[in-house]
Amino acid sequence: MEESARELDTGSEAGGDDALVGNVSKLTVTPPGYTGAPRKGHLIFDACFESGNLGRVDYISEFEFDLFIRPDTCNPRFRVWFNFTVEHVRETQRVIFNMVNFSKTKSLYRDGMAPVVKSTSRPKWQRLPAKNVYYYRCPDHRRNYVMSFAFCFDREDDVYQFAYCYPYTYSRLQHYLSSLEQRNLDYLKREQLGLSVQQRRLDLLTITNPEREKRVVFLTARVHPGESPASFICQGVIDFLVSQHPVAQVLRDHVVFKIVPMLNPDGVYLGNYRCSLMGFDLNRHWQDPSPWAHPTLHAVKQLIVQMNQDPKVSLEFYIDVHAHSTMMNGFMYGNVFEEEERVQRQAVFPRLLCHNAPDFSLSSTSFNRDVVKAGTGRRFLGGLLDDTSYCYTLEVSFYSYLAAGSTTPVPYTEDSYMKLGRNVARTFLDYYKLNNLIDDNKLSSHIKSHVGIGRGPSPNCSHKVGSMKLTKIS
Repeated sequence: MEESARELDTGSEAGGDDALVGNVSKLTVTPPGYTGAPRKGHLIFDACFESGNLGRVDYISEFEFDLFIRPDTCNPRFRVWFNFTVEHVRETQRVIFNMVNFSKTKSLYRDGMAPVVKSTSRPKWQRLPAKNVYYYRCPDHRRNYVMSFAFCFDREDDVYQFAYCYPYTYSRLQHYLSSLEQRNLDYLKREQLGLSVQQRRLDLLTITNPEREKRVVFLTARVHPGESPASFICQGVIDFLVSQHPVAQVLRDHVVFKIVPMLNPDGVYLGNYRCSLMGFDLNRHWQDPSPWAHPTLHAVKQLIVQMNQDPKVSLEFYIDVHAHSTMMNGFMYGNVFEEEERVQRQAVFPRLLCHNAPDFSLSSTSFNRDVVKAGTGRRFLGGLLDDTSYCYTLEVSFYSYLAAGSTTPVPYTEDSYMKLGRNVARTFLDYYKLNNLIDDNKLSSHIKSHVGIGRGPSPNCSHKVGSMKLTKIS
């Protein structure tokens, strides 16, 4: 069936920009042949806002609509992230939305994952009930995989928003970093490391107490813009490190934390899943980034190379934070080394993290030299830095983790993603064996306010390094 649609002018410059990208803009969808004024229940779809993504809507029936994800800008291969609003609903109106053009076949939707939803009167994101979500091969769409979900609108005046996962926008990051700056903390420095192609800020945070030479931990996130959980983890790391928690105070005395919270700000703003504005997967261009095509990556690589060449700097960790679309829990990827002693040392941090984070899985952690990953930050920097440095990719599930003694997945929330970030930060205390510097009296006063710090080992832990996969792929 053909659709009958009316475009409503958003009156917004940002909306106009996004419309050029290919998102629907205040699209009213009515039955075929309908000519009257739109009635309540003739839904209005919109994705012309920051991190929005919806490319097309087909009317199937009064109760069913086919929705098409807009591909990443300049790269039709990637169609995963969606984020759109629906309004002009009728109270008790029941609908089925079919997301019909996913570019991935494997998905956590097979395992109970559900989209997230909020509305103007209920602004906190929540996951849809898993029983209302179906993931299947569809003969009507060339046997592509389709994710369908049923929903009942209950408030006529609300605007409803649906997304693949909890959004974390470029503007949200800017507001957060500005609020940190306003606290005038003497151990926090914010710098503009560079600008994106569309002239958005590439921020660099340095968190440390002044004086003395220290080891450096470098952390990046959101090189893949649709992997929004990475931003919540990153904020959890930052929140903990700038806090007055005794562990954070000791870490600031002994470690310099360099954090780039959003490596691909254009992709995040545009609602892409994997790519930059120009259609590049930046995490495949570390070997030779272009200052004009990949300016943010170029700036970060340049800084790391300079630090590595400075004899006064001991760059000991690089961690790149991602989200995973097919696996549960948090876990890490590392590099493969020939020296057994270095292999053992590289396994220490994931093992310690597993004892601090109940949602971290050591059995899913693996080390590889897969050829297709050669251009990633982990692989490139693993070859660049010396043998006292370790480079990891930290992955977290878009969906859930398995808690202690349970086979029932626990869906992640924004808070539990941030909790994993806090536990990542806290693990450096164990790694650098600084526990004896903690004042026990101060620590006990913070326990209640920092749930998830040092809660004991995850059920996914094992004391054997052999429980992690050591894979060599030539």
